[in-house]
Amino acid sequence: MTTISWQIQAVSPLSLGNEEFVHLALTVADSVLITRDGDEIPLKAGDLVFCDPGRPRSPRFADDGQVTVFRLPHRCLELSEADRDRLAGMTSSGGDGLGALVSGFLAGLVTGAQCHRPKVLHQLTRTAVDLLVLLVMELLPTEREDLSGTTATRSEMLARVQNYIQNHLADPDLSPQSIARANHISVRYLHRIFQHDGTTVSQWLRQRRLESCRRDLARTPNRRITVSAVANRWGFTSASHFSRVFRDEYGMSPSEWQDLS
Repeated sequence: MTTISWQIQAVSPLSLGNEEFVHLALTVADSVLITRDGDEIPLKAGDLVFCDPGRPRSPRFADDGQVTVFRLPHRCLELSEADRDRLAGMTSSGGDGLGALVSGFLAGLVTGAQCHRPKVLHQLTRTAVDLLVLLVMELLPTEREDLSGTTATRSEMLARVQNYIQNHLADPDLSPQSIARANHISVRYLHRIFQHDGTTVSQWLRQRRLESCRRDLARTPNRRITVSAVANRWGFTSASHFSRVFRDEYGMSPSEWQDLS
């Protein structure tokens, strides 16, 4: 079997000597998955398979399989032992739904890695973590819904977390992991309360940062402050990434918006 190893790291690089990982295989070409019981499951290029070599239910690929293997730290998913057992061997089609979105993003992350500067690549891997958390939540639908608490409790927590994010927008290292840790909740619970609100943590954070940048640019017409300085002030570490998401959101570049103000 041909494999390519790729590590998805949601935070700044740290010592990973004692880290445990979830392994996610992205099929590069049509392959065959062999279950613990010897059954064969055909897979198409782009399909996803969760693997965990230390778990009895973890499958293996046929010898001629071609896959890219991603390693995601267990702490990013906050899974119970029971759910880790259930996840091992689960597959997701790369041809439709959320699986297609995750598959396409991960494939692009690998092929385009050499084209991105380290800071941009770091942001992209954070997005990959968010997508994988959502995929896991979709694959484990029988999880007890009371993890989210009552509607009132959930709304209370959401408001508290949003207030925390708003007060720390300028921190370039703000991430789901740091937000969850500061609010004494798990990363999965954090993602779930935003999902109930119809968005994701990263989307809400990016929107607040964009609004702050747009406000500051309107206050500083005639280029009295550079676009990159404003972007950096509100946690965007890449000027080109900021310009791209600003245009996607508002239909014009940050410089064009500043000139209009």
